[in-house]
Amino acid sequence: MTGRQYGNTRVDRVIDLDPFALPLGMLFPDASVEALRPHADLLAGTHVDMMGANILLAVQSHLIRLNGKIILIDTCVGENKGRPVRAEWHQRGHTQYLSRLAACGCTVNDIDIVMCTHLHADHVGWNTRLDNGRWVPTFPKARYLIGATELAHWQTTAAEKPAANHGSYHDSVLPVIERGLVTTTKAGDAIADGATILALPGHTPGQIGLEIAAGSTEKLVFCGDAIHSPVQIVQPEWSSAFCTNRQAAETTRRGLIERAVAEDLRLIPAHLRTGSMQVHEKAGVFTPAFFE
Repeated sequence: MTGRQYGNTRVDRVIDLDPFALPLGMLFPDASVEALRPHADLLAGTHVDMMGANILLAVQSHLIRLNGKIILIDTCVGENKGRPVRAEWHQRGHTQYLSRLAACGCTVNDIDIVMCTHLHADHVGWNTRLDNGRWVPTFPKARYLIGATELAHWQTTAAEKPAANHGSYHDSVLPVIERGLVTTTKAGDAIADGATILALPGHTPGQIGLEIAAGSTEKLVFCGDAIHSPVQIVQPEWSSAFCTNRQAAETTRRGLIERAVAEDLRLIPAHLRTGSMQVHEKAGVFTPAFFE
C-alpha cells in the first residue's frame, strides 16, 4: 500500500479498483484529447491514456490517522452488490479490499469514523457487507458521517426511484441508518481535532469534503469528486457527466483550485492515482504537481 505522513497526519490509500478507465468523452462531455496535449508530460500514462482517449482513475478509500482517531473516507464499490449496468462493479467477490486495509494496520473494528463525501455507488459500497443474506455494517464500531443535504437528497430519490444510483441507497446506506450508526454533518463541523467538514456542492447536491490542519505547515483537503481527475486542473471548466449541477460543480472546483494556489493546499481527490497534488498558477494557467 502507498502511504505518507503529512505533519501529524498519516494518510494511506486503500485500493479497490486501479486503474479504473473511463472514456474521456463519456466522463467529460466537453473534453478533447487535443486540449490535453500541451499537458501530456504531466498527465499521460498515470492520469490519461492519450492513445485510447481514456481518463485513468483509482477507486479507493483514504485511511487517515489523526490525533488518536482513525477515519476512513469513502468506501468504494464493495462486494456482492448488484450493479448490472456496470459490469466491473457487478457481484464482485474476492477483491482483497479488507486485506489491503489490514496491510495498513487496521481491522474493520479499528475504524472510528467512516466519512462519505457523497452517496454515489462507488463511494459507499463497503459501508456494508453481506452476512447470511443480510446487509450489515462492515465497520460496526464506526460512526458513519453523511452530509445532511446529501442524505436528504438520496432519501427522496430512492423513495421515488429505488433503482437510482445502482440501488446503492438500499444496500449500502439504509442498513447503517437502521443500525443507528449514521450521523449527519454540515460545513464547519469538527469531526476530530484539526479536521473540519467543507461544503462541496455541485457534483451532488450535498457533497462534503474534509480539511485537515496537519501540523504547522501542512493543510490537506480531501475533496471527493469535486475534482474527478487532474485534467480538471488544467481545464477547470470541464464538469463530469455525473454531476448533478455542472455549473455549481465548476464553481466549487474553481474555488478549490484558487484556494490551493493561494494557501499552498494539498488536494486529495477521491479518485487521484497519486497521494496528493498541489496547484501552481502562471499567467492564468493552472497546473498540478503530484506527490506519492
